[in-house]
Amino acid sequence: MAANSQAEGTMIELVCSTDTDSGVVTVVERVGQNNYVLRGKIPVGNAPRGSVKFTKDGRGYVSNGAGDTISEIDVISNREIGRIKVGVAPRGVGIVPGDRFALVSNSGSNTVSVVDLSHRREVTQVAVGRDPRHMAISKAGDWAYVSIWGSDYVSKLDIQPLTDPMRADVDTSAQAVREVGRMQVRSDAHPYSTALDPSGELLFVANTQSQYLSIFSTKTDKLHAEVDLGSKGSRGIAFSPDGKVAFVSVEDTSEVVAIDVPSMAITRRIEVGPGPRGIAVSRDGGTLYSSAFSRNSSPVNARQPGARQPSSFNPNTVTVVDLSAPTGTARAVASWSQVDVGKGPCSVAIFYR
Repeated sequence: MAANSQAEGTMIELVCSTDTDSGVVTVVERVGQNNYVLRGKIPVGNAPRGSVKFTKDGRGYVSNGAGDTISEIDVISNREIGRIKVGVAPRGVGIVPGDRFALVSNSGSNTVSVVDLSHRREVTQVAVGRDPRHMAISKAGDWAYVSIWGSDYVSKLDIQPLTDPMRADVDTSAQAVREVGRMQVRSDAHPYSTALDPSGELLFVANTQSQYLSIFSTKTDKLHAEVDLGSKGSRGIAFSPDGKVAFVSVEDTSEVVAIDVPSMAITRRIEVGPGPRGIAVSRDGGTLYSSAFSRNSSPVNARQPGARQPSSFNPNTVTVVDLSAPTGTARAVASWSQVDVGKGPCSVAIFYR
């Protein structure tokens, strides 16, 4: 552990940045209120994508988009444990409750892999639409919702066989997974990521080529609402711990939009680093982390006429936002800082130990 890390016996917060261009996962420890110490950079495969997903015992998994594998990593010892072969151009990873299986969306194979984590092997692939991306998995482990970027729908997968205690055989459990529904978004909207609110009753869908955020009811699988973000380019979704606020990164305007979930009204626009994609909210709800994916520091044109663009945001960083800063509907810089990571950070995750 780094010399400046927190005292033994206290919880540590590790910010894990998936850095596509460097081929690493950068691990940074939060020390105190707003001090960050580099713990290490873990080499993984080529072009890692998506946030690191963790099992309860701390194993981390990230997809290698150009290597057709996912990496298992240990963020405490800062090393890659191994790689698991999956389909072509994997993007999103989801851990099925129980930590026995993982799902991997293969954008080049038009499939979702079912991976046996204990034996580090792909068991089967489930056919879906064209170019699947990032996914959400229900807390009960009964459904997975996968963004099908190239076919403008969200695939609903029945994954109950993976958590059924009566199914002891790994292979037959995995091969019973199937697509049971399709939730259509707007034509040419290209859904990129999905996220379930803490109640599990609402599925939020970020569409990269539509200015509308899609929200579906998980009880009916029907469209519940749409939120006009004012610009296309939405990428990542995160929630406050109480589920009352949804945060959506908008790459095209370099901002994170805060949405009041009960009313579906935009309450705040927060400027962040250039080209934000992945975002994450701390366990206490006080801090938001946003990956600045843009390859340069040139400011992105503001959507609002006359709005100020900060000149001090840098690429290859994770923006740290203090969510306790004053709110408002105006586009304004919140209290923030930056943490240097690898090149091309596309996603961010938080690990607690």
